[in-house]
Amino acid sequence: MKKVRFGLVGTGRISDWVLKGAVLEPRFEAAAVCSRTEENAEAFAARHGIPKTFTDVEKMASDPSVDAVYIGTPNNTHHDLAIKCLDHGKHVICEKPLASNAREVREMVAAAKANGVVLMEAMISTLSPNFRMVQEKVKELGPVRNYSGTFCQFSSKYDLLKNILSGKSDSPVPSSFNPDRSGGALMDIGIYPIYPMVALFGSPVAVKANVLTVEVPTSRGMMPVDLQGTVLFEYEGMTATATYSKIADSKLRTEISCDRGILSLDQIHITKQVELTMRGAPTSGRSSGPATKDITVPCDPDEYLCEFKEFIDVIESGRPESANNSLANSLAVAGIMDEIRRQAGIIFPAD
Repeated sequence: MKKVRFGLVGTGRISDWVLKGAVLEPRFEAAAVCSRTEENAEAFAARHGIPKTFTDVEKMASDPSVDAVYIGTPNNTHHDLAIKCLDHGKHVICEKPLASNAREVREMVAAAKANGVVLMEAMISTLSPNFRMVQEKVKELGPVRNYSGTFCQFSSKYDLLKNILSGKSDSPVPSSFNPDRSGGALMDIGIYPIYPMVALFGSPVAVKANVLTVEVPTSRGMMPVDLQGTVLFEYEGMTATATYSKIADSKLRTEISCDRGILSLDQIHITKQVELTMRGAPTSGRSSGPATKDITVPCDPDEYLCEFKEFIDVIESGRPESANNSLANSLAVAGIMDEIRRQAGIIFPAD
């Protein structure tokens, strides 16, 4: 079996998580790792049995023993790192969000097409087995009338941010809350309910955002960053909402309401359980109504496995891009997030 030899850029927590799933794909091989320091690169390589280490992404991208690159660095670095790898003829799977804004995504797409290589956003939401099943089931239930996507997760970095803002800590603002790093709730987790919405229904015709922001210290002075938001999307014949937060948890499920029934997903970032309730006659509260059926399909042994299955499948098939995590979807999502940030007054250096 021919393996796709990967170089990994970034040695943070996300790279550890992703690699545990990637190695379950038999066609995956971790050939190299690149970090800002040799110490971090060597420690990561020793932990995962990776033979080569680099501190310069150009050198790794020019190494003939590397076929493809996974990028798991802060959001603001994705564009430059990806283009360097694409220009060296390497396929690139890049963490979400693909870039800081739609302009950067367009430039990355152009580089991939110019070099004849695959570029894919590492968005697990739309590649998991249960989401793929939901995509097919939606077609059976008639016109969609409402999509309500939710992902709220209290951040482990929020207490530190509060201490920074109150003067109790002089630590730098964490990347996930730092607009200089293209951070914030929308970019970190708000993308999870938005990307599946676009994959299912395409781009909305209108966007109305209600976003909670706070000003944080940056290299440009005090700048706003978002903590949570609820966004209303208008489509022809339907509406959609996305609710996300890094300062509160939620157990709300994601719901897709159709003419003939309701699909209810336990969590949108990686769907592990799906329920279907077919439409019944109005009961006026006098009965429980139609029974809910569990239609869950088996999950992968690791939630990150699906994105490497898909990425390698695309490479081996000779297709230019993924169908679900297409370049058009990534560009549309980036444009939507640009508009949400515009309404919230959030500006990144890349803008």
